Amino acid sequence: MARSDLPLEQLRTHRSTSVEPEGFDAFWQSTLEETRALPLAVRFAPVATALRTVEVYDVVYAGFGGHPVRGWFVVPAGSAEPLPLVVEFLGYGGGRGLPHSHLMWASAGFAHFVMDTRGQGSAWGGGGDTPDPVGSAPAYPGFLTRGVEDPYTFYYRRVITDAVRAVEAARSHPLADAARTAVVGESQGGGLALAVAGLVPDLAAAAPDVPFLCDFPRAIALGERAPYREVGAYLATHRGGAERVRHTLAHTDGVHFAARGRAPALFSVGLEDSTCPPSTVFAAYNAYAGQDKRIEVYEFNGHEGGGPHHEALRLAWVGQRLDE
Repeated sequence: MARSDLPLEQLRTHRSTSVEPEGFDAFWQSTLEETRALPLAVRFAPVATALRTVEVYDVVYAGFGGHPVRGWFVVPAGSAEPLPLVVEFLGYGGGRGLPHSHLMWASAGFAHFVMDTRGQGSAWGGGGDTPDPVGSAPAYPGFLTRGVEDPYTFYYRRVITDAVRAVEAARSHPLADAARTAVVGESQGGGLALAVAGLVPDLAAAAPDVPFLCDFPRAIALGERAPYREVGAYLATHRGGAERVRHTLAHTDGVHFAARGRAPALFSVGLEDSTCPPSTVFAAYNAYAGQDKRIEVYEFNGHEGGGPHHEALRLAWVGQRLDE
């Protein structure tokens, strides 16, 4: 695509116009307390696979509302001592798929937890196994407008809560070193990693790549493609609902979570990204409160960002932070 966002020198100072909702912290505190009042009920079941260098566990734990959320827990074969833990969140529309799709982190010596995303898993990859049992009012096809008229019914309130509980579930395994926990993800997964970094205060590292769910005022105005375009399509039919929708989206804006993040953070951005415009990524990065932060800029790449090159960089960077 031709670049249609701000020049790089302006991106480096761009700040979001998103207004933090009054009671933002109380909203998330009460949401998490409501779910934590229910048993985590985590179960790790060994899975027989043809993989010889890793051991795989099928995981179920109680997410938002006590709803069962699935995941994979993958560790190097023969592990006996607690390992640094990497919790990964997935991109929009994908699910946890099959275990052999998740070998990199365990191959590098980490315990690796992959969270299935409720209601997703039918757009790419190997499928998903976690339904979303909560219905919603009329929505545009996709996930970004489900329950979007009210922060309490919004789909991403449930998913972000699931993501926080995923860290708690993964940390409960005896082979996970809770004190050395990183959260990672790309696109939607990057947005969830950023949200968790703002809600879980004792992480050792966070790596949100080309993060979605950031700087909503600019994203929904500038985004040319789904998922952000879903909001404009919804409002084209639900005329007069823009302020209510903006108010809801502000409760899950990565910019506000970033302002609470303290863990060392590695961001990435593609300057030709038409899915998550680079200004929205920089808005979150510039708001990030942690002093140890870095953003890798891929000048001629789109939503794939740095692809395998960034994957290698991220692997080394997370390893350094978890070994400190």
